[in-house]
Amino acid sequence: MTTIASDSSRDQIEIAAGVDTHQDTHTVAAVDAAGRLLGHSTFPATGAGYHALLAWLHDLGVVLVVGIEGTGAYGAGLARYLSSQGIEMVEVDRPDRRTRRSAGKSDPIDAEAAARAALAQVRTGTPKAREGKVEALRNLRVARRSAVDQRADCQRRIKTLIVTAPEELRARLRVLSDRELLTTCAALRPDTERVSDPEQATKVALRNLARRHAALVADIAELDALIEPLVAAINPDLLQLNGVGADTAGQLLVTAGENADRLRSEGAFAMLCGVAPIPASSGKIHRHRLNRGGDRHANAALYRIVLCRLRWDPRTQAYMRRRTAEGLSKKDVIRCLKRLIAREMFYVITKTATDNQTLTMAA
Repeated sequence: MTTIASDSSRDQIEIAAGVDTHQDTHTVAAVDAAGRLLGHSTFPATGAGYHALLAWLHDLGVVLVVGIEGTGAYGAGLARYLSSQGIEMVEVDRPDRRTRRSAGKSDPIDAEAAARAALAQVRTGTPKAREGKVEALRNLRVARRSAVDQRADCQRRIKTLIVTAPEELRARLRVLSDRELLTTCAALRPDTERVSDPEQATKVALRNLARRHAALVADIAELDALIEPLVAAINPDLLQLNGVGADTAGQLLVTAGENADRLRSEGAFAMLCGVAPIPASSGKIHRHRLNRGGDRHANAALYRIVLCRLRWDPRTQAYMRRRTAEGLSKKDVIRCLKRLIAREMFYVITKTATDNQTLTMAA
């Protein structure tokens, strides 16, 4: 623990703090209103450590703001604790490569950089609230996404095994549809006493993968039964929009967060979803480039909404015809549609979030 400030008039000193978060420890640094370093220290990433960290800051002066790296990961617990104590927080980006090359890299250096960024309000943002229904929805979606990925992996491995299976087994299975294939593989009866035989070993592997696939399908159905009413409880208006289902609505709600009012404009939400084009103009050349940042899961959710509307919505179909007649490719029109739909989603999400906040305050 290092403290540079003097003991005099600490109650009158206004300070900003920065925290470099890790799995087991958090390193905190404090600076005064003039940007002078007051000290730094390291605390365990536990409830007792959070309490000790805040007490250390209070000993230095009046805490104006705390900048935290990774409020959605290792800093989530600390962010929840500081929020419960009424401390103002901001999410701080990691220092860029140029800064790291000139200033070096260590936990105290990163914490001090976070403190200075929080004080100057440079490269900062309001962190997502990690409490409430949206956080519960996020947790359920993490489990669902994992189950969906594993289900797809099981199906790929089954088909890979069939490619190299003994000829008799391969000829019987390769002509089946996906559903018939999974049902047939789950019902295979291999001779486990002859598992040294490649054909019997292949049957064992196929049966296990098919049964695992069926279990994952049941898990996904169970999670869907929990997710859909939760999405409806958070934002019923979102589900009324054309092409928006529980899966896409849930992803957009998680991307916006419990405190969706932190998003200052529909352009900020579009940038968060990775659908806002990036200016790339220079001199007489005026153009934009594709945005490959943002939340790619939200980007994919918007893409699915676009595909659904292109199939069923006459207005979207008319827009596609008009823009392609102007010379845009289908991919370019889809990108334009994603940007337009992000604007529509933003106003529905933030309106409901504001209404819910008003009802909570009234209660």
